[in-house]
Amino acid sequence: MNWDDLRIALAVQQTGTYLAAAARLQIDETTVSRRMARLEKSIGFTLFDAVDGVRQPTPRGAEMLRHAVRMSGEAAKIAGLRDKVGLPTATFRLATTDSIAVELLGAAVPPFLAKNPGLRVELLASTENVNFSRWEADFAIRPRKPEKGDFIITKLGDWVFYLFTPKELRDIDEPLLCAYPEGLDASPESQFLIAAGLKDKARCLSKNLLVIRKMLETGLCSGILPSFVCQDLVEDDRFDAQRLEITREIWLLMQPHLKQEPSARAFVDWIKKCFAEIRV
Repeated sequence: MNWDDLRIALAVQQTGTYLAAAARLQIDETTVSRRMARLEKSIGFTLFDAVDGVRQPTPRGAEMLRHAVRMSGEAAKIAGLRDKVGLPTATFRLATTDSIAVELLGAAVPPFLAKNPGLRVELLASTENVNFSRWEADFAIRPRKPEKGDFIITKLGDWVFYLFTPKELRDIDEPLLCAYPEGLDASPESQFLIAAGLKDKARCLSKNLLVIRKMLETGLCSGILPSFVCQDLVEDDRFDAQRLEITREIWLLMQPHLKQEPSARAFVDWIKKCFAEIRV
């Protein structure tokens, strides 16, 4: 069995298709297909089934790939060994929202890496969730407790929220309302606006908290923001800032094979510290 074939199999699992795996590994799709055929011949069973255009691991394939994930972690350590004994070596992919990446983690990453020279951090910032079960990330921060999944979860804290209203208006009679699109109606913020009979009046819609903040800064809009992106606005004389009686839990997800990794524990401790420093 060839380790490089296993590496390709992991890429197929993580991306879902031979084409996407080929793009990630910078090889051609034909090579991926040929290497998967060689690997399946050597192990004697099928690794993936094609389900609605996506390569899904078979039960035996999933079991083998779990072992391959652990092998990958060990291979990364070997490849990154340095002269310094005990230096942790790993690359961690952290999926989170744009607002968390910008407001909480972006400026904190360089000091953390300066203290941990064997680590690399890739921030996967997006308003959309990655597919954690297909190893598209090693860690993920989500504003809702997952109901199920093969991962380790840790609560990072609770967001509190403020409703901002401009004190003075120009050119309009009442402020425009900022809110999330309909797909996020289950969020505490949207539920507050729905209960107050305001949600349908919203004309400025965005999933992105940083975009909503920019809208509020025009002085023409009202809207709700969590405390970590609006502390300066709370103290800004241009706004009435009302703290709301709603909260939102924030959770950290970690791939289970990282549980015993010292470098992963250091990474988790750093994330916890970042969230512990949020002023509410």
